Amino acid sequence: MTSGLDEVRFSILDRSRVRRGQSHPEALRETVEFARLAEDWGYHRFWVSEHHSVPGVAGSAPTVLAAAAAAVTSRIRIGTGGVMLPNHQPLVVAEQFGVLESLYPGRIDMGLGRSVGFTDGVRRALGHGKSDADDFDQQLTDVLEYFTRGKSGVHAWPAEGLRVPAFLLATGSGAERAARFGLPLVIASIGGPDRMVEAIDRYRVHFRPTPWGSEPYVVVSGAVVIADSTEEAHRLLLPEAWSSAYSRTRGEFPVLIPPAEIESMTMTDRGRRIFDESLRDHIHGTEDEVAEALEALVARTGADEILVHTSTYDRAARLDSHRRLAQLRLSTPPAAVPGPGLQSRSGNRTSAAA
Repeated sequence: MTSGLDEVRFSILDRSRVRRGQSHPEALRETVEFARLAEDWGYHRFWVSEHHSVPGVAGSAPTVLAAAAAAVTSRIRIGTGGVMLPNHQPLVVAEQFGVLESLYPGRIDMGLGRSVGFTDGVRRALGHGKSDADDFDQQLTDVLEYFTRGKSGVHAWPAEGLRVPAFLLATGSGAERAARFGLPLVIASIGGPDRMVEAIDRYRVHFRPTPWGSEPYVVVSGAVVIADSTEEAHRLLLPEAWSSAYSRTRGEFPVLIPPAEIESMTMTDRGRRIFDESLRDHIHGTEDEVAEALEALVARTGADEILVHTSTYDRAARLDSHRRLAQLRLSTPPAAVPGPGLQSRSGNRTSAAA
């Protein structure tokens, strides 16, 4: 339908957001059902996330949730966006993804990040502090080595010898890290689109081919909402923006609430500023408006893939938005068996992912 998007894959990141009046188990079951719908609509990947002790996010065990999503699907790639390495031993991470790949061969993605717990209490409960993220390069090296040859006589069965595509979630200097490790880069517009484009440029300039990737591959992550009008689409973004602002001013990520309540709120100057910043770079509007904005984003970033992470209070409207987004580009479901490599926009294959 939209020629500028013909070569770009669309994928979904779902954080299992909790709405007021909803339980965490209900949110998790919604995520599993959402994976099945995403496959029916023709999305390329469906990823889940890792958050701990967050009232508004149920997704705390991404490899477990990924297994549940893989069990109800048959074609779509399933993965994590991502597993946070400072929270886990590299051996255990490799083993978990080895099990997933063994059970669902050719469909598993290993998205990895370096975030630590949201508060000091959560970090203590996880057994580390902020400084543990400084060891990320070694943690990442260890995980990847377990898939090839083990480490110090220790083997991560059944991972060793398996090809599980690895992706690096990054902001800022993380782009150079993805380049050094030869990994696909997953990046969001944190700090503004200019900083994102600069980071992507650095990634491409410094990319070093490795067994995990022969050339750069860029996944741009962001919120995308389609509705009958621009105004309606904007309202659907309000609950997530308010929740983000609340977390940064009160230290707790709350459940999603209806847009009408947010529109009538009186916010502090700081809260209003953060709220407005949270809405700044999201793409929303009618089908034509969103298609135009996505084309501009792809033209500016050279993105190979768009990873959509939209959350809102109205579950039905959110699902309808994703369905309509799929129709912009993905009228035909993917092949039953994904190919062994990932096609970058430059036309070459890379062994990093499918």
